[in-house]
Amino acid sequence: METHGETQDSAAGSIGDWATCSADPEYRAAVLDLLGALAYGELSAFERLAEDAKLAPGLADKAELARMASAEFQHYQRLHDRLAEVGADPQEAMRPFVEPLELFHRMTAPSDWLEGLVKAYVGDAIATDFYREVAVRLDDDTRDLVLGVMSDTGHAQFAVDKVRQAIEADPRSGGRLALWGRRLMGEALSQAQRVVAERDALSNLLVGGSVQGFDLVEVGKMFNRITEAHTRRMAALGLAS
Repeated sequence: METHGETQDSAAGSIGDWATCSADPEYRAAVLDLLGALAYGELSAFERLAEDAKLAPGLADKAELARMASAEFQHYQRLHDRLAEVGADPQEAMRPFVEPLELFHRMTAPSDWLEGLVKAYVGDAIATDFYREVAVRLDDDTRDLVLGVMSDTGHAQFAVDKVRQAIEADPRSGGRLALWGRRLMGEALSQAQRVVAERDALSNLLVGGSVQGFDLVEVGKMFNRITEAHTRRMAALGLAS
């Protein structure tokens, strides 16, 4: 996953460790949701990168995607092990997030190598921004884990370099890929908003506590920050957002 363009300051003050914070059942439920969503996202990223490797134009590109896929699986394993460590069933924690993620991937299946690269770059970046938004509200142990699995697998710069080279070689491809990037952003935000709205504990964590309920204004601000970060990343690709 890609780590540039943070939407929030991840060095916010500590709220305590897991042992202390998890005594609150709603906080515990929110963190299990968060780790379940992130775990399935990493597992899905592993599968996607392995599939994208089939579209690679050469052996070096294929090997690079295989390396990144391996890194995503290692992230998944860390999350799986943490869920088990805190007494949760990893499969049950991931289950609520299978349908929205799989729907996103069905709606955004790339038709070629370049679309796959843009999807990996944009999709991972949106996920990174989302989890960093949440990380500022997490206990120290969970925050360290989340930020750790957000570490860059190298896909970001690899995708930027390859897409910019392709646009330079064929400027007409830029318009198609820009439209593709906008479609990816729309679908990703739609599914993320659906997940947040349906998971009460997670939505309460996002808006800063369990007492105010689902605050559409605060969640809207969060998604606006993610959209602004997306615009910057599209520019890095040489594409209009």
